[in-house]
Amino acid sequence: MSAVTAAPARQRSRWQAVRQFFATLSASALIATLPAAPPAAADDLFGHDISWPQCTVAEGGFALPMPPSTTQFVVIGLTNGLGFTTNPCIARQYQWTKDRGKPAQAYGMATYPTAAQLTAYGSSGPWRGTGLQARLANTGYRQAVEATNTLSGIGWKPSTVWIDVEPRPKQPWPAATTPAASANSRAVVEGYMRALRDRGYKYGFYSYTNGWKEIVTSWRAPGVPVWATAGTLDYPTEALDRCTQASFSGGKVLLSQWYNTTRDYDRTCPGYSFGTPATPSHTELYGDKDLTGNRTNDLLARHSSSGVLYVYPGNGLGTLNSRATVGSSWNSMGLITTVGDWNGDGKADVIARLNSTGDLYLYRGKGVGTFQPRIKIGSAWGTINRLSGQGDFTGDGNVDLLARTTGGTLYVYPGNGAGGFKSRITVGTGWQVMRDIVSTGDFTGDGRADLIALQSSTGQLWLYPGNGPGRFGARTQIGAGWSVMTELVGSGDFNRDRKPDLLARRSTGELYLYPGTGAGKLGTRTLVSIGWNVMNSLD
Repeated sequence: MSAVTAAPARQRSRWQAVRQFFATLSASALIATLPAAPPAAADDLFGHDISWPQCTVAEGGFALPMPPSTTQFVVIGLTNGLGFTTNPCIARQYQWTKDRGKPAQAYGMATYPTAAQLTAYGSSGPWRGTGLQARLANTGYRQAVEATNTLSGIGWKPSTVWIDVEPRPKQPWPAATTPAASANSRAVVEGYMRALRDRGYKYGFYSYTNGWKEIVTSWRAPGVPVWATAGTLDYPTEALDRCTQASFSGGKVLLSQWYNTTRDYDRTCPGYSFGTPATPSHTELYGDKDLTGNRTNDLLARHSSSGVLYVYPGNGLGTLNSRATVGSSWNSMGLITTVGDWNGDGKADVIARLNSTGDLYLYRGKGVGTFQPRIKIGSAWGTINRLSGQGDFTGDGNVDLLARTTGGTLYVYPGNGAGGFKSRITVGTGWQVMRDIVSTGDFTGDGRADLIALQSSTGQLWLYPGNGPGRFGARTQIGAGWSVMTELVGSGDFNRDRKPDLLARRSTGELYLYPGTGAGKLGTRTLVSIGWNVMNSLD
């Protein structure tokens, strides 16, 4: 991130090269003529980012120059290059900005933990440390806690803390060669995000396309703002173009960076005021079924006789909080499913099919348990008798929709991330033998979305592991005697252990939680509550 941080692959040896560069350069040469900034609009701001390289050599830095007096803003690094370290001269750097009246934001480094760090922090945090991803998330959480403790120690609460997600040669991320490895790295970043939110900080991501892919592959987080680097400029307006080009994570670009061997340069993107917090939404952090913004997955239920639709907020403990009314007259909808962030605004949405016309509607979530006016997104869906959302079955970073016809054909309708569909994919035929089909997210722990189905005639429960772009591998039986269950719900992580779970309603009205093990199995069930046979739709 600083003037000696690795960025595109061609810059990976930059740390070592800069050490040699500054060992041989005279002090006057450090203030050499710098590249001209790209053309600016009247309201554009130009600034710099600094961190430990601007500290003295005695402090472990390179004594790089501070920003020039003309700088309009500064972003200050909190760490000494890795998580659980501290920028040794941050107090002096922050005071420098105060003395000159320069607005400032901060950035912190997210780092894949060492074995010792995982042992120290993996069981302490918002997630129950019963699996690797939960421990990784807890450790990422602790990294952010340490970084914000640094801020508290110097009496500073910046408007935004940017999360630096890029390769770190001294403490490398595991190569994201498998979906599971990518999911593990994502857990660290999500832990960092949650700590910042819990401590009242707005945040965004700093990275670049190739680095992001190396760490978390195609993870999309459209609700999280972006600070994008152009590296060393290849053409005059490259930094400005970063403001309008698609970002590495799908988020809106607010800041753009470029650098040379002396300084890092930054600019605001048109329409962004540096003093305005980068305000993220949190669907990608808490789950595809977080309709209320309560940091846990929720349950949507329709009352059989009244048609009233309710949302029951999850509490992260495997049970539910008091319900709130979403709307009335929902008995006109034959099928209802929560699909996660379907339109790319960072909030969980709902898709429903109108019985009378077969039209399909998108109800865009507001993130507080209510919806914006619905939008028609399809017609002729009257032959569909089962819908299930939650899950990226194609691996493109967007959530998708499962749909079964009355004739038993099962399709994946890939979401395009903007409220619509790509061309559907045929999963297979003969699925009319299944009473219920639900998407579960990554139930097996391999980084791919899976589905669970209940066979009507036998009561057997089957797991179909996702194995590629909209396809599934050989099924395995994960339960028997399930004929007594009248509805299944892929609940996501319902008990705060970062493993997808399953909810099931018994014909007598009891609702049970079957916790996922993270390895394609179900743990011992627990009772959520009773009286659910008055509902004719659960999701």
